[in-house]
Amino acid sequence: MHRLLRHTTRRIAQQQRRTITVLRTADDVRAWRSKASGTVGLVPTMGALHEGHAALAQRAAAENDCSLASVFVNPTQFAPTDDLDQYPRALERDLETLDRAGVDACFAPRTPDELYAEGVDGGFRVIPPADVETRAEASARPGHFAGVCTVVAKLWNLARPDRSYFGQKDALQCAVLRRLHADLCFPGEMIVCDTQRADDGLALSSRNAYLSEAERRAAPVVYAALARAEAAWRGGEA
Repeated sequence: MHRLLRHTTRRIAQQQRRTITVLRTADDVRAWRSKASGTVGLVPTMGALHEGHAALAQRAAAENDCSLASVFVNPTQFAPTDDLDQYPRALERDLETLDRAGVDACFAPRTPDELYAEGVDGGFRVIPPADVETRAEASARPGHFAGVCTVVAKLWNLARPDRSYFGQKDALQCAVLRRLHADLCFPGEMIVCDTQRADDGLALSSRNAYLSEAERRAAPVVYAALARAEAAWRGGEA
C-alpha cells in the first residue's frame, strides 16, 4: 500500500513538472493544430523513445514555431506473428523525453480506435504499389508498409505539419514514405535525419531491448563490417 502511494505521488509530481500538452483524441489534435501559430513540426513515433528519437524531437522543436510528437504503437503494421504485444511501452518516460527536448505537444491515443474508427481490420487503407511490397524487408513482412503508410497518412492529415521528421535508420521506410508524400501530394516537407548510434556503432532502436548480453556485444559487428567495406570502396578497392 505504501509503495503504491509513493509511486502514485511520484507520478503526479512528474506530471505537474511537465509543460508538454498530452493530446488523447483526434479531435484534440485538430483543436491543437487550429490554435498553433507559425510552422509546425511533427515527429511520428511508436514510443519507447531513445536518444535517436530525442534528436528528432529536438530538431523539430528548434526548427519550428510549434512541435508535435506522436506515441502510438500502430497495430496495422504488425503481422500476426510480430511482436505487437511485446513491443515496449513507457509513456511516462516518453513524455519526459519529449518534454526535455522542447516538444510542445504529444498525441498519445489511448486505444487504436482513435485512429481506426472502424477497427484495425476495417476502413480504408493506403496500399503501396506492388514494386514496394516486393523489395527487401517488405517481401518478408507482407502488409507492413501498408500499415506504416496508412498511419503516417492519418497523422499528416490530422497534424498538417510544415515539416515531419524521420530517422535514416529505417531507410526503406523513409524511401516508401517519401514516395507516399510525393504521390499523394501531401503538403510540407519530409526531413530524414542521420542515424543515431551507441558508442560502439550499434544503431539506436527500441527493439535493442530484446537483445541478450551476448547478442548486444555481437551486434555492432554488422555496422563495423559495413563501415570497413565503405571505406575500402571509397579508397578504390574492388
